Amino acid sequence: MPHPVLIVDDSGFMRNIIKQILVVDDELEVAGEAEDGEVAIEKERALKPEVVLLDIEMPRLDGLGVLKRLKLTSKAKVVILSSIAQLGSPAALEARRLGAFDVIAKPSGAISLDLKAKRGHEILRVVRAAIGLPPLDVASLARKSQSREKGP
Repeated sequence: MPHPVLIVDDSGFMRNIIKQILVVDDELEVAGEAEDGEVAIEKERALKPEVVLLDIEMPRLDGLGVLKRLKLTSKAKVVILSSIAQLGSPAALEARRLGAFDVIAKPSGAISLDLKAKRGHEILRVVRAAIGLPPLDVASLARKSQSREKGP
């Protein structure tokens, strides 16, 4: 049975790219999406995901606010995926302090068109590690990804 993941990002475009990254792994399932922190809290309660992929910069309630609340109420592992979470940045350090499982920086700002190419494998590796799954065989993953892009 696939492990549920909640994607939280205020950009529908970015949520779609993250979904494309996750669907190549049969062990993972995108359980839901949220466009801001308030919706993220509601969806986490309803869906009980094992992992929450969480942006920091969002309207209504930012990712660090979500992380603070989830720390108190959820068993989900939280992986920060944000343009302001560069290694050693105040946001990345605060996210770690608040209990984030890991922090991944978007490579090119809030809308990172190159996320799949530059961070796709890292996102899968970290999400799988958060759940306790072994790393994927990258070669078979690449073949599966290519066959899905070509279609039937």
